[in-house]
This record gives sequence, C-alpha cells and structure tokens, in this order.
Amino acid sequence: MAQDTLDQLRMDVLEGRVSRRALLKRAAALGLTAPVVASLLAACQREEATPEATQAPAPGTTPAAPAATPTEAAEETPSGEAAQRGGGGLLRLLWWQAPTILNPHLAQGTKDFDASSVVLEALAYFDSDGNLIPRLAAEIPEPSPDGLSVTWKLRQDVKWHDGTPFTAKDVKFTYDYIINEATTATTYGSYEPIESVEVVDDYTVTVTFKEPNPAWFVPFCGSFGGQILPEHILKDFVGEQARNAPFNLNPVGTGPFKVREFRPGDVVLYDLNPDYYIPGKPFFDEIELKGGGDATSAARAVLQTGEVDYAWNLQVEAQVLQQLEQAGNGKLVIVPGASAERIMVNFADPNTEVNGARSEPTTQHPLFKELKIRQALALAIQRDVIAEQLYGPAGDATANNLNAPEKYKHPDLSWEFNLEKAAALLDEVGAVDSDGDGVREFNGVPFNIRYQTSINPVRQKTQEIVKNALEQIGFRVELKSVDAAVFFSSDPGNPDTYGHFYTDIEMYTNGPGNPYPVDWARRYHSERIAQQSNNWAGENITRYKNPEMDKVIDQLQTELDPDKQTELFRQVNWISVTDVVEIPIVHRADVGARVNALAGLNPSTWESDLYDIGAWKREG
Repeated sequence: MAQDTLDQLRMDVLEGRVSRRALLKRAAALGLTAPVVASLLAACQREEATPEATQAPAPGTTPAAPAATPTEAAEETPSGEAAQRGGGGLLRLLWWQAPTILNPHLAQGTKDFDASSVVLEALAYFDSDGNLIPRLAAEIPEPSPDGLSVTWKLRQDVKWHDGTPFTAKDVKFTYDYIINEATTATTYGSYEPIESVEVVDDYTVTVTFKEPNPAWFVPFCGSFGGQILPEHILKDFVGEQARNAPFNLNPVGTGPFKVREFRPGDVVLYDLNPDYYIPGKPFFDEIELKGGGDATSAARAVLQTGEVDYAWNLQVEAQVLQQLEQAGNGKLVIVPGASAERIMVNFADPNTEVNGARSEPTTQHPLFKELKIRQALALAIQRDVIAEQLYGPAGDATANNLNAPEKYKHPDLSWEFNLEKAAALLDEVGAVDSDGDGVREFNGVPFNIRYQTSINPVRQKTQEIVKNALEQIGFRVELKSVDAAVFFSSDPGNPDTYGHFYTDIEMYTNGPGNPYPVDWARRYHSERIAQQSNNWAGENITRYKNPEMDKVIDQLQTELDPDKQTELFRQVNWISVTDVVEIPIVHRADVGARVNALAGLNPSTWESDLYDIGAWKREG
C-alpha cells in the first residue's frame, strides 16, 4: 500500500471521519498488518454500536484480513434440536496416513496434528479469509501499537478432561515446554520470537516479544502448533523427558472429545467430552479415526460404499475421484489450498556418516553443491503433465514454493521443461558419461541418486514421470516409497522419515499454516536445520545455508510495513526457486470427501480438517 494512502487513512481517523467499524473494513481491504491496525484503532475515538460489534468486541487482526469475525459465543446459545449434546452415534473417519503421536508439539506429519486437534485446542483459529476466531480465548485481542506485546483474555468456563480448570498457567507452561531446547519441539520456531509469557491473573496472560512482531498471532493459535498443553500433566516431562511422557499417546485436552484408545499406526478411538464448555456440542458420541490404506480406497469408502463418513487428503487422480463421486453416496470437499507438492534437494551428503547419522549439515552433497546441476533437475520436471494428468482441477502447475496468500507469489518466477537446456548445463560443469553407460559423472561421482516419497498412487506416478526425464539427461534414479505413517512420523530412531532425509531428493506437500507465513519460511533458515542434535525436528530438512536468505527471514520476523512484507516473502520465493532449494510442482487444493448426511463442516485453508470437529453433525 502506498504511504500516502496510509497517511490519509491515519488523518481520517484522527479527525473523526472514520468509525471503528469502517476502519476495520478499510484495513481489511488494504491488507494492513496487526500492529498498524492496532495503532489506528487506538486513535479512533468513536465506535458504532451494532450487533456485529457485540459479537466481536475486539478485532482479530491478521495481515491477510484484520477484521474480526463473530466470536464462537454467537453459537453458544443454541435452541431446539441443536442444543442437544450427543446422540449422534459413531463418526467414522479414514486417514490413509495413520497417526503415530498425539502431542502436536512433537509431531511432524499433518496426520498427527489432525488426530491431536480432536482433543487439544488453541487460543484461536483462522478461517479461510485469514480472520482469527477465538476458542480458548474469550476474545481476539489487539496487540500493542508497537507490536511488542499482546494480552490474551481466556475463557473461564473451560476444564481439562480430568476436571482440572484451564488457566493462564497452562498457556505459560506451553511456552516453557516448547522453548526448552532439550524438548526438541517441532514447533519451537513459532515461539522463539517470544521474550516472556506473564501470567497476569488466572485468566489473563501477556505475551511479550523480543522485537516488534507482525506475527503476534502465531504462538498459541492454529492447528499446527497452537494447542495448549496441561501443566499438571506434563510438568515433569519437560526437556529431555518430553518424549517419554504417556501424554504423547494418551493426551488430556480441553476439546470436544477425549481419547479412549490409541494404537499408533492404526486407529484412534475418542469418546464425547460430557463437560465440553460449548453447549450442544459435540453431536457425535464417539469417533473412530482409522489410519492406513491408500487415498483411492479411502475415497471409495466414502463416495462409493458409504462405509466411512469422512476421508482426508484425497491425493487421487482426478478422473478416479469424479467416477467415484458419481455413485451418489457422498460429495468431494474441495478447499483452496496453501500447499504445493514439491521436490526437496538435499544439500548434505546422505551417504556420509557422521557420529552414526547421515545427511548431517557438516557434510556437502557431492553433486548438488553445484547450482547448474540443481538447475538441470528443475528443468527436467514436467509440471504441466503432472498437474493435468494426475491432479486435474485439484492442482495447478506452479513456479512458486509459497503460493498463499496470493500476493506473496513472485510475479517474475516461471518454470520450464527443457531437457536439451538441462543437458547443456550438465555439459558446462563437465559432467560427462565417461563409461558409455548413460550415467554422467561429476568430479568422479556418478549421477546415481535416490528419490523418495510416501506410498501413494499419484506420487508413484509422479516419480515415474520425473525418473524418465532425469534418465534422459544422464541420471540413474532409484525410486524409494515409504509408508506414510513412517515417512511423516517424528520418530528420531527411524531413518526413513522425511526429516532424516537420507536420500538425494524427496517429495511431499508442504505449505504455510497461517496468513503471515514467517514460521513456514523458517524451513530455509540455517539455524533451523534438521539434524541429529535436535532429533531431526528442525524445519530446514534440505540443510540449506544461505546468509542472504537468513537475512530476509530475520527481517520478516519484525517487519511491520505491509508493502515490505510482501516484497520480503517474494524474495523468499525467488531465492528458494532460483537457488533450487525446492522445486515446486503443483499448487494443490485440499480435497476430502464426506457422506451426504454429514454436515456442519467449516473447512479452512489454514487449519486441520478436524479443527472444528465439535460442530460436525449428521442430518437426515
């Protein structure tokens, strides 16, 4: 936004020409950041008294959409049939990637965050427009005008599943738990900008940041690391003892359901929480979240046979999905996605062992240390073929690693499939086929690479397309497929997880979990490298090191100007693509399936499919 536009808005506020309500609408349209809006609100002297203002007494300001949405309180006085808690019987869910842990702060796979979201809750969540909606928070706060702090007011009617009251001490404990480096929390990066968390009283907590923080709403919010932990359960399991806690497999939460039984890699069984603080919720008496199988059979179980009520992450060929939907038993649930299927390039050496571990950041990949070899990889990816043949309307070929919010995509990035140009780049660096076997060598190292991903028909077909192209320019490619429950697990003892990245390239879908994705951008920061010393919990699984990228990400953590934020996120895109850290392939929509009778779903681009599971119900 131009500075003169912002100055004019500020003048209108100071001279009383703009009401609070009008200000919020204009701020949303202009994409102002939270601290900027907060400072304008502080100057705003009059506020319209409307039903909307009563529903949302404080604005939930996010960079994507500062205006608040009505709070959950508007739904807490249901009438008639909707007021009845329970009675809905069994809700059957099918996640073809089976969860392996129920502590989201030690999790790495979406499947684990999802399974945890049925039990544990955050202070607030994001709707698809980027608005914050309170959950454990009583309202959405306004950050301080300088962006250095925010004070959260908490609900006073919440209890943990064992009857212990939920208080501000639990919020502070969650921070202490995560920020302890020995805990090796996978969500550490989202909480690192915090200077302190102060318990003001039992239901008020103030979060102070080390520097002005445009992403003040990231800690304690959202499905992917915002969940609050119970101090009375985990106080003896902080640091090195964190992974030994029984809680990790049998969590006590505040959510609408509680765990009855969990068999890692198989199934989670949940029972209704009879003391849930929102009247009339949940509708279902119990949930079975079954894991395993494959995406196609999961889609069939909902759309064709109706054996299951809901299936998640249907990475299935478009033609197959359309045929299954014609059976008439269910419908596809398609939500604009924030994620992209991509190929990650390993900058460390997966074949050199250091203290019993491989791909350690002290090593260097013998081939991919050369930029032109990485560029040749990127030129050999047929993104349009993969998108059109395998994803159809659920995916578009993309040149950007960060695809949402839309304004952060770099307008000058493009992709190209050109094997002739790729081969010429390899010739330029002296990578030749000296033995006549079709495999090039670089400094005596043959172009033998291993390419891994999770087991899924679409991904295996993608592997075949990529392998065929790479072998035409002198690579020999070994394909590796790992069961999704293993590939996306956080088990530090399993060498086949994506975080270990013990291969040359690997592929999966990744994207931001909120509208100001600085926590996502940390996947390229040199201080967040996944390695043995942090139980492979760092976001930077490519082991990429670039001072220029570090500088951009560091600035994003404190930048309050919306125009500069946009430019910086575009720089993250530019560097990650042109330096070939990750090769974006398809910008994916989020695709699930529900039976016709399942209602109450409120899917969000930014949240787990199950973030609002308490509102689901069956009709007819």
